[in-house]
Amino acid sequence: MTPKFIVVTLLLASTATFLGMRSNVDQVPPSLPLSQLPQQIGAWKSRDIALDPAVLQILGDGRFLNRLYMESSSAGPTQIPAGPIGLFIGYFPTQRTGQAIHSPQNCLPGAGWTFLSEHPITLTDEDGKNYDIGEYVITDGNIKQEVLYWYRAHGRSISSEYRAKFYMIADAMRYNRTDGALIRIITPMQPGETQQQVHDRAISFAKKLAPMLPAYIPD
Repeated sequence: MTPKFIVVTLLLASTATFLGMRSNVDQVPPSLPLSQLPQQIGAWKSRDIALDPAVLQILGDGRFLNRLYMESSSAGPTQIPAGPIGLFIGYFPTQRTGQAIHSPQNCLPGAGWTFLSEHPITLTDEDGKNYDIGEYVITDGNIKQEVLYWYRAHGRSISSEYRAKFYMIADAMRYNRTDGALIRIITPMQPGETQQQVHDRAISFAKKLAPMLPAYIPD
């Protein structure tokens, strides 16, 4: 067992104990279903991808969106076709009953991906609002992908799993709310592309997506 695994396990156990001592009814504002998130965001049009029942069982009792967005504008004869954007959102109206947001740092290695780099960055959306998000570059054999992710709860966007847990406990005490979500964007590097081009594509999509989220993940 790694020290990080032990810390996460102890943190989850203490969080579950604390929440079990509080009221079991969260005061969550109403929000739109994730399924109503626009099928087209900017130049990207999407189709829904069904999650495997085994994956749903692991994720637990939440609300989930899993889509593949493709850029509708066609590339010219000398241009590299833009890679797809995979969008996953997992929203939990409550985390009191053992349900918890699954960190990409655990899920991606479990699926066979290796981290080449990871660091926090600041995303500035099209309205000029800043978000604290995380960026990974991952690989599996000859496949390389860019990953952007953040935890969203009560108007905050956080890249750190530990800070997200801290704020969840604080907001349970202050507001009787434990709801929260994970937003994850993944796009593969196409043959002939640079890492900067892949990064720019993911950022461009995230800038358009981020201002839409409060309607589906309440502040």
